Amino acid sequence: MKKKKLILYRVLRFILVPFFKLFFLPKYENREVIPKKGNIVLAGDHISNLDAPLLISATNRPIHFLGKIELFKKGILSWFFHSVGVIPVDRKQKKNHQAMQSAESVLNSGEMIGIFPEGTTRKDHPTMRPFKLGAVAMASHTNSLIIPFAITGKYRFLRRGVKITFGKPFDVSNLELEEANKLLEKKVLELMK
Repeated sequence: MKKKKLILYRVLRFILVPFFKLFFLPKYENREVIPKKGNIVLAGDHISNLDAPLLISATNRPIHFLGKIELFKKGILSWFFHSVGVIPVDRKQKKNHQAMQSAESVLNSGEMIGIFPEGTTRKDHPTMRPFKLGAVAMASHTNSLIIPFAITGKYRFLRRGVKITFGKPFDVSNLELEEANKLLEKKVLELMK
């Protein structure tokens, strides 16, 4: 993350994370598996728009997220998301070459990506949606480890309810993308139990 973006990210994190923790009382499991440095892909299920702040609150390391391009179409919001290192993704395109190149560039510089391979929240969907290949593709192309995570429970204001559980980092560089994706889905489902 460029120095200017890193400063803004850290300032926003310093302000927002205490409020997030106070208002939603999240529980964290196994977050010590996130290494202090190195290129990492955090990948897991997506139950709410609050999942990104939950991930941010789980580690001191800056996280670059992939976000839908619609977030970048409104003035101040567009500036905000660009300023904290969010990478725009056009979900209408089958392949997002520009988003993948940007994400892989981040990983190749030793940083961390946060991605929700379902592609959207599953508010009205009772089970986890099939994962898209982006997470395993970018990890494979950059020799990055993947850390799976599962978000369980519900976000409840001023009450405990939501929990994020991290799994052990694993390598997909020697696997076919479909096989790697199935393995990632399996690991996330296991963490949800």
